[in-house]
Amino acid sequence: MELHRIFYLLAIALGLGLLVGLQRERSETRLAGFRTFPIITVFGTVCAMLAGEYGGWVVAAGFLALAMMVYSGNMARMKMGENDPGLTTQMSILLMFGVGAYLVNGQTAVAVAIGGGVAVLLYLKPQLHALAAKMGEADFKAIMQFVLITLVILPVLPNQAFGPYQVLNPHRIWLFVVFIVAISLAGYVAYKFLSQSAGAVIGGVLGGLISSTATTVSYARRTRAIMNSENLAAFVILVASTILYCRVLVILAAIASPSLSVVAPPLGAMLGALAVLCVVLWLKERHDPVQMPPQTNPTELKPAIVFGLLFACVLFATAAGKAHFGEEGLYGVAVLSGFVDVDAISLSTAQMIRDNRLDADTGWRLILIASLANLVFKGLTVAVLGTRRLLARIAILFAVVLAIGASILVFWPHA
Repeated sequence: MELHRIFYLLAIALGLGLLVGLQRERSETRLAGFRTFPIITVFGTVCAMLAGEYGGWVVAAGFLALAMMVYSGNMARMKMGENDPGLTTQMSILLMFGVGAYLVNGQTAVAVAIGGGVAVLLYLKPQLHALAAKMGEADFKAIMQFVLITLVILPVLPNQAFGPYQVLNPHRIWLFVVFIVAISLAGYVAYKFLSQSAGAVIGGVLGGLISSTATTVSYARRTRAIMNSENLAAFVILVASTILYCRVLVILAAIASPSLSVVAPPLGAMLGALAVLCVVLWLKERHDPVQMPPQTNPTELKPAIVFGLLFACVLFATAAGKAHFGEEGLYGVAVLSGFVDVDAISLSTAQMIRDNRLDADTGWRLILIASLANLVFKGLTVAVLGTRRLLARIAILFAVVLAIGASILVFWPHA
C-alpha cells in the first residue's frame, strides 16, 4: 500500500473516532471519550493493515483484546456501584474498531457513512426515547404491519410473470404495494406528530400523502357536522389533490427515471398550476390551526391486498387494452382506473414506460387523464357527503383544475 494511501486512511479513522468520541465525551461516559474513540478506530485500521502482511488473525486478535478491555471496564464500573452500565458505549467501541478495519479493504464512503451514522444515533438519544414513549399501541401495530407487508410477505412471493400478457408478476406487484404503503405511512407518521397543531396547509399535505380521496371524504362529512366549515374543507381538499401530483412524480422518478425529462414537465406544470391556485385561495382566506380528522392506518393488510388486486387488474387491463385496441384503448382504462385510484394507473404506466412497451409522451397523458377522472370522482363524493356550499366551492375549483388539465393535454407539444 502506498504511503499517501496509508496516511489518508489513518486520517479518516482518526476523524471518525474524534466525531464519535466528542459525542460520548458530552454524554459524560466513563468508559471511553474524546481521546479513546480515535485510538480505537485507528487501532482497527492498523490491525487491518497488518493483516495484509501477517493474516486475518491480527484483526481477530485485536477485536478480542478490545472486547476483553471493554468487559474489564464494565466489571470495574459495576464494582463501583453502577448496577446498569448499559451497552451503548460498549457496542460503539466494538463497531468503531470494525469501521477502522473496514476502511482498509472496504468502501471508504460506507465506512464514513457508518461512523457518521453512529455519531448521529448517539446524539439523538433523547429524541429517540421521546419517540418511543410517544408511540401508542396503534403506532406500534402500524410498524409491525409494515414489517409483515415488507419483510415477510414480499420475499416469499414468486418473482415470475403469469397470465396471457405476461404482466402479472406477484413479487413485482407486491413490491409496488410496499412502495405506495411506504409513502402513505410517511404521511401517517407525520400526521401522528403534527395533527394536534396542524394548520389547513399541513392538513392538506398530510391528507394527500396518506390518501387524497379519504381526505375528501373526511372533510366533506365534517361540513355536515360543523357549521361554516366549507371554506376550510374546500382548501384542504384542494391541497390534498395537489399533493396527488407529487405522489405521481415520485412514482415516475422511482420507476421510470430515464423518461423523467418527458413525463415530469407537463405533470409538473399541472402541479405548479394547482399550487398557485392553493396559494391564491390561502391568501384569500387564512386558516387557523385545526384538529385534523382521524386518519386510518395505511399499513392494514386488507387495504394493501385490495390495492394489490386493483393494481393487478389495472396491469392486466392496460396490457389487454393495448393488445386489442392499441394505445387508444389505454385512455378508457385510465379514466376507469382514475375513478378508483390514481396510484395504480401511475404505477402500471411507469412500468410500461420503463419496459419500453409504452412511449413516455402517451404515458404522462394517461396519468393526467386518470388524475382528472379522480377529480370528477371526488366532486361526486362531495356532492353526496358534503353540504351544498361545499359543493359550490369545489365545483368552481375543480372546474378550473379540469380546464387547466384539458389545456395541457391539448396544447402541450408531443415529444
